[in-house]
Amino acid sequence: MYTIIDVETTGQTNRITEISIFKYDGNQVVDEFTSLVNPEDHIPTHITALTGIDNAMVANAPYFSDIAEDVLRITEAAIFVAHNVNFDYNVIHGEFKRLNIEFRRKKLCTVRLSRKLIPGFRSYSLGKLCANLGIKIEGRHRARGDAEATVVLFQRLLAQENAEAVFTEFLKKNSKEATLPPHLPKEVFEALPNAPGVYYFRNKKGKIIYVGKAKDIKKRVLSHFYDKKQKELDLCRETGHIDFELSGSELVALLMEDAAIKHHYPQYNVVSKRAPRSFAIFSYTDRAGIVHLAFNTAKGAPNPHLILYSQQQCRLVLEKICAQFELCPKFCHLQENVSSCSHYTIETCKGVCRGEELPQSYNERVALAVEHIRASNQNLILKERGRNPEEDAFIMVRNGIYLGYGFVDRDADLSNVEELENYLIKQKDSVDVWRILRNKMVG
Repeated sequence: MYTIIDVETTGQTNRITEISIFKYDGNQVVDEFTSLVNPEDHIPTHITALTGIDNAMVANAPYFSDIAEDVLRITEAAIFVAHNVNFDYNVIHGEFKRLNIEFRRKKLCTVRLSRKLIPGFRSYSLGKLCANLGIKIEGRHRARGDAEATVVLFQRLLAQENAEAVFTEFLKKNSKEATLPPHLPKEVFEALPNAPGVYYFRNKKGKIIYVGKAKDIKKRVLSHFYDKKQKELDLCRETGHIDFELSGSELVALLMEDAAIKHHYPQYNVVSKRAPRSFAIFSYTDRAGIVHLAFNTAKGAPNPHLILYSQQQCRLVLEKICAQFELCPKFCHLQENVSSCSHYTIETCKGVCRGEELPQSYNERVALAVEHIRASNQNLILKERGRNPEEDAFIMVRNGIYLGYGFVDRDADLSNVEELENYLIKQKDSVDVWRILRNKMVG
């Protein structure tokens, strides 16, 4: 038994304004339920222009809670069928969730079934598919009209050669056919690797609409398909293709993702309009002539030696520097409001806080520490895992500027660091890049 369903909604909030359900036994329609629904929400004018359903039409219509028993009754022990089934199913599931009622049904998608059983069409939208098959839709973008046309389409699909095997495969509990976006060919998903890199969701016209990064591309992409948030449902509904680039490591993937988002500005990526909050390590001399190392917000730090992107990062760097150059935790501001240091792990202080070391001697080591901090920020080659066992990845910083990343064969004959530039994929420097690099370098 099947229930072939269509819903109309308010759009962004996806509250139901109309629902139509045809119960089909494989040969004929045996029951029907159709109703307008008061969505308890405003219907935007562009939705009214599409469906013809306005706020006045639903003002006296039943609430979903009033028809919930009817929906449960007609769909019980039946397979939930719809054109782009995840949309209709999740809208109805959401309405039941608001009522604290569990709603679970097996699902079939007539978009994916059509792509499999009647391949070759440029578009599998309900309107264009029905036009190509000669199926008339009485009342397009109204629940009953679309559901009735889907019934005719479903009959055609059941009559196709190999339909039984395809239906059986799609109904398997863990079948990827049931979870993939309706316009995404299964072979495209199967070609995705279980490896680190970036992936690009493209719409049916080939435009990039989302960029992501992952340690395991295939696993991460699949998680989008299981996510029931409205943004993810909308993204999957528009996805027609997914391609990818391997990175070898998560760090390079983060850099690739950042660059791709800034280049393409995909509609489903949230691009930060504000720079991340930055902090700075700096130094100053107190009245006793002792040089302090401290951190503050970047705006409040005079002549910063190093920019970082969290207070925790600042503390971690100062702890390393304090131990390495035998500095005082008190004068590195790792301990506040104490007469002398007593840090729980750093015990390298030579007593400047207790008057056991002269400020001049202490300040010489602080100067070496400052020089070290500045030098570490200027020229840097970070080695990362390559895309295959025969290569390495690298990230290059010169004179404090991020130049990009690259990949080089492990058996490449390189006589100096400068020759790495021949393998460099040049990228733009930015605050976001340094936030990514600092998280790696400090973490």
